[in-house]
Amino acid sequence: MKVVDVHTHMLNEAWLRLLKRHGGRYKVKKVKGGQTGIHRNGAPFMTLTPGMFDYEARIRAMDEAGVDIAIVTLTSPNVYWGSAKISLFASKLINDDMAAQQKRYPQRIRFMCSLPWQHAKLALAELKRACDELGAVGVMVLANIDGASLTDKMFSSIWREIDRRGLPVLVHPTAPPGTKELDVASYNLIASVGFMFDTSLAVSRMIFDGFFDRHPNLKLIAAHGGGALPYLVGRLDICWENIPAARAKTAEPPRNYMRRIWVDSVVFRQDVLDMCVSVCGADNVLYGSDYPHTIGDMPGCLSRVDALPAQTRDKVRGANAQRIFRL
Repeated sequence: MKVVDVHTHMLNEAWLRLLKRHGGRYKVKKVKGGQTGIHRNGAPFMTLTPGMFDYEARIRAMDEAGVDIAIVTLTSPNVYWGSAKISLFASKLINDDMAAQQKRYPQRIRFMCSLPWQHAKLALAELKRACDELGAVGVMVLANIDGASLTDKMFSSIWREIDRRGLPVLVHPTAPPGTKELDVASYNLIASVGFMFDTSLAVSRMIFDGFFDRHPNLKLIAAHGGGALPYLVGRLDICWENIPAARAKTAEPPRNYMRRIWVDSVVFRQDVLDMCVSVCGADNVLYGSDYPHTIGDMPGCLSRVDALPAQTRDKVRGANAQRIFRL
């Protein structure tokens, strides 16, 4: 059984230069400890590491950890900045580079494409190009798109096409809306707490909005073990049962929708991974490492997967990913 990493990132220097020039509220500057990080409203949320730019180092790290295939994605702030022209250009820079690396390492690398979501017509054209010409196996989206919710009507046409294609979509957090007001600049609280809030709020909204009933074919992967959702699902359920607004658009309780969402293994505790399996089901948990972020851990995340019961372990190591990505 091949080990497939569904949550792992790569950048390139051209994308970083474009961000420095056109990123607007996003600034690239030093963080505590001497590393370089991307900031929003003065708060650091993504630290750059050498491994993000080095595919040869990635393959070596995969070999050492025993990972067979990496499905790479861009990370936050993705391409949701600059003009429409710049956002599309940034998408193409990343998608073309990842497609080239997929050709370079055909047995080891696959990729999920990035799209200029805030410009629907451009996003649809790039989705078609990335999937039909470049070989993308899925889509990456951030949990908020420059502050807009994923359920916003401006994205409806993109979601319909993704659903028509039955594609996996990795929902990955970024700096949450209200970063300044949330006071997360200190202690790099975006990485530890803000990211979890961003994903949990985005996917909870999708559940209550009836999103998964409207899009039954897409395969949504909620990053970092679904944020806090496995822990919060009981609270979502009791709110659905007792608050009319919470059940206005859905016929089923939130716990049922959690069985239609996939989550990854980037959780760092065995009991948390066990909870992900309990809430989402053994068929809906996927190995992920968050390599090469500062907290990324290929061998550690895999060791927790390997500690699961044998049948569940094999599904999480790679069988589930091979199924939904059609590898």
